Amino acid sequence: MKIQLFAAALAATSMLATLGTASAHGPTRQKVSEKIEINAPPEKVWTVLSNFQDGGWIPVVAKTEGTGGNAPGAKRILTLKNGATVEEEVAKIEPEKMTLMYRIEKVDVKVLPVTNYSSWLVVTPADGGKKSEVEWRGAFYRGYPNNDPPPELNDEAAINAVTGLYKAGLENLKKQIEASN
Repeated sequence: MKIQLFAAALAATSMLATLGTASAHGPTRQKVSEKIEINAPPEKVWTVLSNFQDGGWIPVVAKTEGTGGNAPGAKRILTLKNGATVEEEVAKIEPEKMTLMYRIEKVDVKVLPVTNYSSWLVVTPADGGKKSEVEWRGAFYRGYPNNDPPPELNDEAAINAVTGLYKAGLENLKKQIEASN
């Protein structure tokens, strides 16, 4: 009888523990991807995007300072037009595939409401190599890591901020590159 009671108590405890973890769900990783076609050869577009030490094509950036060139481990600090800064690092660069992956190392969530952010910039040929398609995609968590985030740090705020950044950045990249053709 004692063994049966012990087994029942153990089963009940296990069930309660499982229920407790199921309801304590935290944030989920969000993903955003934006694309644009640019009327310029991929090599020209890649030259701009692969220069990690120049974030001037991103409209909110006032100044870029960095070290390490364009190699993995290279770092940059973007000073935004509002005075805030974003610290980033190249994680991977593959010139033969025209891809660059970087991570945000430090940003105030009031500036960009994300944490654990990583991003890819990919250039692919379009229209027989006369044009380029640029994809900017990222993965991140919202700015507030716990349950019940305030509206300005929730998933929707993070997705909207990154989507807005990508759209504005790609539009400005297109404008700058096509103007220099």
